[in-house]
Amino acid sequence: MGAMRWAKVPSPIGEIGVAVDGDGADERVCGVQFQGAPPGRGLVEEPDGLLAAAAEQLTEYFEGTLTEFDLPLVVRSGSEFERKVWDRIAAIKYGETTTYGSIATELGDPGAARAVGIACNHNPLPIVVPCHRVVGAGGKLVGFGGGLPRKVHLLELEARVTIEAAFR
Repeated sequence: MGAMRWAKVPSPIGEIGVAVDGDGADERVCGVQFQGAPPGRGLVEEPDGLLAAAAEQLTEYFEGTLTEFDLPLVVRSGSEFERKVWDRIAAIKYGETTTYGSIATELGDPGAARAVGIACNHNPLPIVVPCHRVVGAGGKLVGFGGGLPRKVHLLELEARVTIEAAFR
């Protein structure tokens, strides 16, 4: 495992930080954060390789030209339950949503909606693993690690792109 490298990605919801670790063919995207890239060690001013590809895909996502990320990912944290939640979230299609309760039920514990929400909050790869597509019962917008205004922006972006694609 190589040293973690970070890039800054400007976006309409603020600077996004994206990180990769590993070397060469073993590189994997390991982090996305809404607070931007951490200052100092590991920050790459001119990303290359997978780091550049990840930054480009995030940019294309915000431009509305990319609807499915194609990046090798690695997650090194999380409980077994959190990893199951993240796997389920990764399967939510662009422009669609599901509820915390639905995921809890699918995972065999209908009473675990709150735990699903906590797992979403711990997601190390937001946007790429689209936790913003998980909403409260009845479609209510509740809790989001990046803040509700960011969640609204992401959902509105995907809705707009989906509607525009239907009329092409």
